[in-house]
This record gives sequence, C-alpha cells and structure tokens, in this order.
Amino acid sequence: MRSLLTQTLQKHRALFHPVMPFDPDNDICIQLDFTAANKELTDKVLNDIALFSTYIDREIEKAGARYGIGGYNEHRTVYKTSRVFDGINKEDEPRRLHIGTDIWGKAGTPLMAPLDGTIHSFANNDRKGDYGGTIILQHALDGLTFYSLYGHLSHSSLEGKHENAHIPKGEIFAWLGPPDENGYWPPHLHLQLIQDIADWKGDYPGVCKYSEREQYLANCPDPEWILQMQHHPT
Repeated sequence: MRSLLTQTLQKHRALFHPVMPFDPDNDICIQLDFTAANKELTDKVLNDIALFSTYIDREIEKAGARYGIGGYNEHRTVYKTSRVFDGINKEDEPRRLHIGTDIWGKAGTPLMAPLDGTIHSFANNDRKGDYGGTIILQHALDGLTFYSLYGHLSHSSLEGKHENAHIPKGEIFAWLGPPDENGYWPPHLHLQLIQDIADWKGDYPGVCKYSEREQYLANCPDPEWILQMQHHPT
C-alpha cells in the first residue's frame, strides 16, 4: 500500500515544475546501472574520477540522451570506493542501497524548485564520496509537510542562502557541481524525497543498509513522482 506522501504526490503530478531543463517531447534519459551486474564499472574506473566521468559521458552520448538517470532502490557496488558508506567496524553491515534518484549531466546544469518551498537547511558535506554541496527544501501539499534533498551541488549554490528563505516554484536555486565540489563524483544530481526528516539538517542518508530497506523506502518515496523523466514510479 502506498504511503500518504506517495498518494499525495501522485494526486498532484500535474503540478510539479521540471527540476532540470528537460523537454519530454524531444529529450531522453538513459537508464544507468550501478549494480554488480555492470561489469564495465571496474575498480579501476570507479577509483579514477576522470575514467568514471568519461564512462558516464560516453553512455549518455551513445544513447543520444540528455541525461543519465536511475538508482532509486538500487543495490550498488560503487559505494565500496568510499569509507563514508562503511560501518564503524569491519563486521558492520555497509550501506549500499540507494534511496534517491541520480540524474547525470554536465556541471553547471541549473536546478529549479519543483514546487513552492522554503530552505530547510544546507551544508557542504565535503568528504570524498559524500554529497558535497547540499540543499534541503521544505514543502507542503494538502497540509502534508515533506522535504526534497538536492546533493552534489556547486559551492556557488550555497552562496547567499539562508534557512527559511522562500524558493518559488520554477526558480533556479542551485547548479550541479564539478567533482572537486560535489563529493568527488562525476557531475550529477542526487534527488531524494523525505517525509520525516527527524533532526537532520543539511544532510540525510541517501544510502542505507539493505537490512533497513523497507523503513527507508517508506520514508523516501520514488522521486520520479516529481521528476517525470522516466515512466514507472513505484
């Protein structure tokens, strides 16, 4: 059974503004696979940001696509390259399940608010493998409060920002960051929807332990309800 937030997002699908420049009549997104099934993503590629970026750019270009997209509810091996996703002890279960959607594009691509909101919080999470520049917006629909998190942003996206500032629907409020500003990843947006953000500010787990899958997916519905860049939200 779909959560109340998912039902509300589904009800208001026609309301949302595109998060990134995208013409559904002419632009396409290619699904990118970051699971163990993708044998092209060797340790050599994953540990070299230039090779990793080239791989993504090549896949997008081969498909004649504008962006690469995917990752919601995806069990990924790419996180083994960063200690950010490991447990405190070696025997601890690592975090490997991605609970947002990634959209891979060019650094500097603008991001727009999908609906009216305010800035809940922001931060530069600058560890290798982390979000880099991060902004969290707070929204309300039908009296239901929820949050949208935007990770891997440029440093300039954080300049002049302050909590509780109003961000109108459709306003450009951030840009994709280059690797040295976005947590050392190929340029992309991590978009995540969050129902209960608890005490988190400027950050929220975008990857969870597989054993915690159900609780995180229940709290973080499929961003495709807002993005509408693919065809099958869950």
